[in-house]
Amino acid sequence: MNLDERLQDVTVIGAAGKMGSGIGVLIAQEMAKLKLKPENKDKVYRLNLIDVSEQALDGLRAYMKAQLLKVAEKSTVLLRSLYEDRKDLVENSEIINAFVDDSTRVLNFGTDLAMAKNSHLVFEAIFENEKVKTKIYRRLNKMCGADAFYLTNTSSIPIGHLDEKAGLGGRLIGYHFYNPPVVQKLVEVITAKNTIDELKEIAKELGNRLRKTLVPASDISGFIGNGHFMRDGLHAISEVDRLKSRFRYVGAVYVMNRISQDFLARPMGIFQLIDYVGIDVFQCILKVMRTHLGDKALRSRLIDKMVKEKVLGGQYADGSQKDGFLKYEKNRPVGIYDIRKHEYQPVTEDWKKRVDAKIGSLPEGFVSWRALLMDSKKDEKLKAHFTQLKEMDTLGAELAMDYLKQTGAIAQDLISQGVAKTKDDVNAVLKNGFFWLYGPINDYL
Repeated sequence: MNLDERLQDVTVIGAAGKMGSGIGVLIAQEMAKLKLKPENKDKVYRLNLIDVSEQALDGLRAYMKAQLLKVAEKSTVLLRSLYEDRKDLVENSEIINAFVDDSTRVLNFGTDLAMAKNSHLVFEAIFENEKVKTKIYRRLNKMCGADAFYLTNTSSIPIGHLDEKAGLGGRLIGYHFYNPPVVQKLVEVITAKNTIDELKEIAKELGNRLRKTLVPASDISGFIGNGHFMRDGLHAISEVDRLKSRFRYVGAVYVMNRISQDFLARPMGIFQLIDYVGIDVFQCILKVMRTHLGDKALRSRLIDKMVKEKVLGGQYADGSQKDGFLKYEKNRPVGIYDIRKHEYQPVTEDWKKRVDAKIGSLPEGFVSWRALLMDSKKDEKLKAHFTQLKEMDTLGAELAMDYLKQTGAIAQDLISQGVAKTKDDVNAVLKNGFFWLYGPINDYL
């Protein structure tokens, strides 16, 4: 069965979540394009969007329509060719509306897992819980056909382990989209020892159609992205513990967040990133990796305390940032959570100036991540930035260069442990999935 045939009936489980909804948009547009081909006009296409909450599905309906409208507005040239036989469609707006209507017609919303029974491709994007995932796959294995292929968005659970527990016989592949799937180009592809070749080819062809950058990762818990991110975050947390006697806890969090953002030229500071992902999600991934790798170092008392106090971060339904390590107003940090006082300390300009004075200034001619993003000379400017940091005798420069060294060592370990095959694969994940301007393995040290 080829990919076109498999795309006639597809299911997304966990469809109302951040990842599932994005995957749904991507698959819906591909199915709609197939249906518009003359040879397919009499075929029935169904994308089953399954979630546990009817209320969440109501929100998903609105999200799907809005996102498909955005897709159509950016694809008018392609859509004109697809609708060339529709003489009644003249204006771009008419063609756009027709595509949105055709795309939404393939959608089937519901809470019953049995909706997936005729699907040839099943995407699973539920929360990172091994027992629940295994239970779902066992049910799917009983009700779906023997030719069904399963693509899991797990970001840390070994694929071979899930496949064996559910008895899928190699019909499961790791297909880790990055958030949000509609925008992010990266997909980590994880195959187990027994993943069948046909599934590997289908996954590759699908990624190409979705115009994604596919990076292979070995089937080792955490894979490349979270294998690096978890350890990168733990390094920052350990530095907070070391620095809190000098800056107090709140000041130490501020320092490491600023070092990782401004001094390292990243899109956001490490604690802001942990908040974005969700502190509870960070804890969950650490637990999965600790369990499967047997590495007791993959734990943080601070993370555990934050979760216990229900300071979790994450996002609201509209995408705005929830409070976590940092307090946010209009998605901008305005405070830092004091774990001892159980409240947020406002980040005032006077307070920041005092802390910034202790860590020292940025290199001369500093350019922010955002400004560098589209700069044709960004590589040259980054090299100059880090060359200056190496020569500066300030605490900020020292912390930044040590962080740069640690993040590179983490990446090298991923290669030596066989998680990634090459440095290019590690760098591709961090640059495409985390929007870094440079890879962790570089010549800046």
